[in-house]
Amino acid sequence: MPFWVYMLECADGSYYTGHTDRLEHRVGEHTAGIGADYTSRRMPVKFIWSEEFPSRIDALERERQIKGWSRAKKEALIRGDWVGLSDLSKNATAPRPSTSSGRTEG
Repeated sequence: MPFWVYMLECADGSYYTGHTDRLEHRVGEHTAGIGADYTSRRMPVKFIWSEEFPSRIDALERERQIKGWSRAKKEALIRGDWVGLSDLSKNATAPRPSTSSGRTEG
């Protein structure tokens, strides 16, 4: 049985990410305002992206991964912009310059 990770765009511009084994049914619930508390308070919602997985655990892992991403990274995924997604991934793991002066008080 296949499973899907999906994203909806809410009326307030936010993205909702979930997973299911019945994609059309679950999206229908969201669009009817009964899918989740988050989406029911941000109606209307629009289906914008999905990806299929062979198991629930694979879908759940991907859902959790995406939920941790920045808006820019989610939008690159939605567009299918693999180069942009890769660039954003590299930037997220790049070391950040120190903002300290290197001195300690004492």
